Amino acid sequence: MGSFFILLPCFALHLFSLLLLTHFTTHTFSLCNHHDTSALLQFKNSFLLNTSSQPNPYFGCFSFSFKTESWENSTDCCEWDGVTCDTMSDHVIGLDLSCNNLKGELHPNSTIFQLKHLQQLNLAFNHFSESSIPIGISDLVKLTHLNLSYCDLSGNIPSKISHLSKLVSLDLNNYDSLELNPFAWKKLIHNATNLRELHLNGVKMSSIGESSLSLLTNLSSSLVSLSLASTQLQGNLSSDILSLPNLQRLDLSFNQNLSGQLPKSNWSTPLRYLNLRLSAFSGEIPYSIGQLKSLTQLDLLGCNFDGMVPLSLWNLTQLTYLDLSRNKLNSEISPLLSNPSHLIYCDLGYNNFSGSIPNVYQNLTKLEYLSLSSNSLTGQVPSSLFHLPHLSHLDLSFNKLVGPIPIEITKRLKLSYVGLEYNMLNGTIPQWCYYLPSLLELYLHYNHLTGFIGEFSTYSFQSLTLSNNNLEGHFSNSIFQLQNLTELDLSSTNLSGVVDFHQFSKLKNLILLNLSHNSFLSINTNSSADSILPNLEMLDLSSANINSFPKFHAQKLQTLDLSNNNIHGKIPKWFHKKLLNTLNDIAHEISYIDLSFNKLQGDIPIPSDGIEYFLLSNNNFAGDISSKLCQASSMNVLNLAHNKLTGIIPKCLGTFPFLSVLDMQMNNLNGSMPKTFSRGNAFETIKLNGNQLEGPLPQSLAHCTELKILDLGYNNIEDTFPNWLETLQELQVLSLRSNKLNGSITCSNTNHPFSKLRIFDIFGNNFSGSLPTSCIKNFQGMMNVNDSQIGLQYMGKNNYYNDSVVVTMKGFSMELTKILTTFTTIDLSNNLFEGKIPLVIGELNSLKGLNLSNNRITGTIPQSLSKLRHLEWLDLSKNQLTGEIPVALTNLNFLSFLNLSNNHLEGVIPTGQQFATFENDSYEGNTMLCGFPLSKSCKNEKDLPPHSTSEDEEESGFGWKTVVIGYGCGAIFGLLLGYNVFFFTGKPQWLLRLVEHTFNIRMKRTNN
Repeated sequence: MGSFFILLPCFALHLFSLLLLTHFTTHTFSLCNHHDTSALLQFKNSFLLNTSSQPNPYFGCFSFSFKTESWENSTDCCEWDGVTCDTMSDHVIGLDLSCNNLKGELHPNSTIFQLKHLQQLNLAFNHFSESSIPIGISDLVKLTHLNLSYCDLSGNIPSKISHLSKLVSLDLNNYDSLELNPFAWKKLIHNATNLRELHLNGVKMSSIGESSLSLLTNLSSSLVSLSLASTQLQGNLSSDILSLPNLQRLDLSFNQNLSGQLPKSNWSTPLRYLNLRLSAFSGEIPYSIGQLKSLTQLDLLGCNFDGMVPLSLWNLTQLTYLDLSRNKLNSEISPLLSNPSHLIYCDLGYNNFSGSIPNVYQNLTKLEYLSLSSNSLTGQVPSSLFHLPHLSHLDLSFNKLVGPIPIEITKRLKLSYVGLEYNMLNGTIPQWCYYLPSLLELYLHYNHLTGFIGEFSTYSFQSLTLSNNNLEGHFSNSIFQLQNLTELDLSSTNLSGVVDFHQFSKLKNLILLNLSHNSFLSINTNSSADSILPNLEMLDLSSANINSFPKFHAQKLQTLDLSNNNIHGKIPKWFHKKLLNTLNDIAHEISYIDLSFNKLQGDIPIPSDGIEYFLLSNNNFAGDISSKLCQASSMNVLNLAHNKLTGIIPKCLGTFPFLSVLDMQMNNLNGSMPKTFSRGNAFETIKLNGNQLEGPLPQSLAHCTELKILDLGYNNIEDTFPNWLETLQELQVLSLRSNKLNGSITCSNTNHPFSKLRIFDIFGNNFSGSLPTSCIKNFQGMMNVNDSQIGLQYMGKNNYYNDSVVVTMKGFSMELTKILTTFTTIDLSNNLFEGKIPLVIGELNSLKGLNLSNNRITGTIPQSLSKLRHLEWLDLSKNQLTGEIPVALTNLNFLSFLNLSNNHLEGVIPTGQQFATFENDSYEGNTMLCGFPLSKSCKNEKDLPPHSTSEDEEESGFGWKTVVIGYGCGAIFGLLLGYNVFFFTGKPQWLLRLVEHTFNIRMKRTNN
């Protein structure tokens, strides 16, 4: 018993110690009080956890964490994932639920706003169902870091967010669904004076003006990172913003209406990242940029910078990323480019750089990406580029580079992309192109490369384009081993031999295959088995010596071109079944088919609903056009010209909403034109000439407000002149030749009728009355046409359709299958016009051809015709003209064809200049004319104008030099005139073939 009392104090001491330990343990490790625990659990339960959605690494969310799964009522909230507690109190001070994939509405009275001691809140990358930012967030006045980026919030950012005056970092980046008004912006900048990071990418800020933006200078002592990309900012940004003393990161990209200039002095901030991509910043890149010694990334893509790149830029040795592409920078590329030895990415493409590419790249050992494309660079490709161990992307395309492609490369070369297309490179394709294991894409098209295509020993290729070179030899069968190939373009390469089309079935990943325009290559399409090409989207075998349809299965095919071959017979049934009517996947429905210039027969095939370009011209298709064609209402271009089609034109074609080209010329179609052309249609070209169409013209043609070419010639249309077409402000070619049109022609004096008309041809009708002066005086398109354009430009739809027209040129009827945009002519011949020639014709000073022949025109030849300084042919024959030939017509320096025959002209024929080249047939049938070149001399020799000497001609500014210049400037039409002569003499044949090939002309003599 005594021992018990002796032990009792010890037991009590241990018990007291145990209780004391329990108390301190509870106080130390159970910091989260009941209030915060309850608030967090209620917040969790207000959302669903979407575990099926995939993260988006592009926006910073590489994986979902599902942190709230660990939140249980029976556990300490300070131990929960994403929760941070103050070690000296029992309050939650940090909550990070970014990338947690919460789904639901962020309620205005959310319990999260009860966490009054919260200092850091990150809810980025969740799905809050386009909730507004709750005003309750302003109660969290201790917040220093707030991140609500990319969490599906919308609406106005509340002005009360400015109550968070302790904010150091604010991130509201989103997808253009939030908006910040000027009032909220001003309050935020005035109150949150400690902001170091302000990220508002994607927030709509279009209402915030220049003065409001300038408030950013109030943060000069604190701001370190500013991101306002894609915010719709506009106006001129003060350069002071770029010079904030502590600014390290500035992103103003994708603000196309935000202008400004870079600071020209005192630009010594610690800036590391500057992104002005696709903004409206302009001016020169100043020398002061060299003061940004810490700059690692500079992105000025797609701005309006011009001038030279300052040499100081190349002193920024810390640069790793440089993009100056798509500006207007010029001069040569400095050899100092190699100074920033840490450079990984460099793009100077789409500028105006000239000169040679400096061969100094050996110092850029970290370089991975280099693009100098689309400049005016000359010289050779630097060999040092192929000794860079980390270079994977090299693009020097669209320049003027010459010489061979370097042969020697480093064994460590990692090139995966080589773009050298559209240059003038010569020599052979280097061997490393065939064996380099890293090479995935090789673009060498449009150069002058020669030699053979070698044997491939690496099978990594995805894209191989060698088109438009001077290669030779057989198709390399090793290409069939390139299992990863998605794009193969060997068009226009002079390859020879035979290629078995069925072999391409080995290339299961092939998306594009182009073997067109190889005149020495024969493609064998006679395999009995289908060629299976499961991913093929584009197949171009035009001008490839094919005699039959290639039999293939390609359910994703969208573009098929088999034009200009020798395919004959009927279109096979499998083609109807697999390509035209039964494609199940509308996303991969074929949209482009070109079977023109073959020898196909039978009925016109019926295209699928999604067809947009359907080109079947110059074949032997016959029969009526099925009404099932009306199902293809998505059609953009329909060309059935030069076939043997009969029957009527489907009326539905006038109602197709997207049809811009309707060409059915040179068939045997009858009946009337479609009577209903819908309002708002897309027609630009309607060519129905060379058929047997009857009846009047439908007045609904006036609904074709975009119409540029209307050719209804060589039909049996009986009507009066369609003066209601004058409302078509885009009309440039109107040909109604050889119909049964009658009556007089008048135009209104309002709205500039036919203001853009350049070809007006009503040859061979029964029009009567006076010549259409009221129309002619409005032909603005024949006045001051721009002849200074570079190269020959034609009307039409890019490469798949050329507009054409039949005209009478210099006495011959000629089909121009391409229409020069500077071609202008008026043909009113073979009608019943009477009265005088309008003086106003002399104002059409860009007119190249005028034909008024075979009418009943009276009066004299007006002096005003001498103003037509570009006139190349003039035909006034078979009329009742009187008086003398105006001497002023000799000033028409380009006139190479003149026909004044069969009139009642009198007096002396003028001499000199172009008139010295005309012969008797230009004047025959005028019994009262005399002088050269007629054999009839004038009675009073003293009345003859003296022959001008060469000195007189030179002194007056004309003469044979001028005549030669005239012929030279009119070379196109001069060459065509020469063709006319040789066409009827039969020689020389080489010139005939040359001109026919160059100008694509078909010609016959007119019947006046």
